[in-house]
Amino acid sequence: MPIFGSRPSGDAATWEPQVADSRLAQTAGADPAGVFTSDLSVSEYVLLGEAGFEPLGFVVGSSIYHVGLQVGRWSQNQELQVLSQAMYNARELAMTRMQAEADHLSADGIVGVQLRMQMYAWGQSVLEFVATGTAVRHLSGQGAHRAPDGRAFTSDLSAQDFFRLIAAGAVPVAFVLGTCVYHIAHQSAMQALRQAGQNQEMIQFTQGVYEARELSLTRMQAEATQARSSGIVGVSVAVSNHVWGEHATEFLATGTAIRRLGDEHRLPETSPKPTFTLGLDA
Repeated sequence: MPIFGSRPSGDAATWEPQVADSRLAQTAGADPAGVFTSDLSVSEYVLLGEAGFEPLGFVVGSSIYHVGLQVGRWSQNQELQVLSQAMYNARELAMTRMQAEADHLSADGIVGVQLRMQMYAWGQSVLEFVATGTAVRHLSGQGAHRAPDGRAFTSDLSAQDFFRLIAAGAVPVAFVLGTCVYHIAHQSAMQALRQAGQNQEMIQFTQGVYEARELSLTRMQAEATQARSSGIVGVSVAVSNHVWGEHATEFLATGTAIRRLGDEHRLPETSPKPTFTLGLDA
């Protein structure tokens, strides 16, 4: 089972779009007199400040990717490795470019990371992968909250969960993912006839889906290990068919890898705690 590398190789891996430079130059991260931009709600902005962080700028990474074709055996469960690699590389390119924008702002991290796909009418055979988030910096300016490699951390946690994580003495390391595009075998006409009218587990389907999900989770775990984290929170596994037909399915596992901080970086006990108020009005 291949574990995909942490970053794509080739010219695309080093190319950075220049069109964002003028926008980034006018944000708070690059210019003390600049304004910050963010996708934070008012409540999230306030909580971020209580956690000791300030927003610097809204950061974006994008990659429009042509996903190639791969032949699979009609009657066999198998991973479509060419497609798996393409889906992984495209997302990593978008994530890398988002992180490059954060580096331009000297950010300590990126919060509220969202990773999505979209199609355009002018490109029926291509997908755009977009990564977005808000670059932030700790007010201490020490850089202690950055990832072990010295770059900005990435996290898809909500501001509320991020606050609670920091208060507990931990910090995000990286938004990690694992993907697997898998061909679920077709049933023969005889198999379908034998099962008609019976309550019966579809073993072939169960095995295929189980293996595909395990492959995506294993790859996500490998990314967290490579990032030198101690664990992953907020794990989810999404299932999508995209454009390959009903028997080729992508399993995408995502989560936020975290690590423990020293006691000196814990929030003071006097820091306000998030509360939830439930109205009793009918």
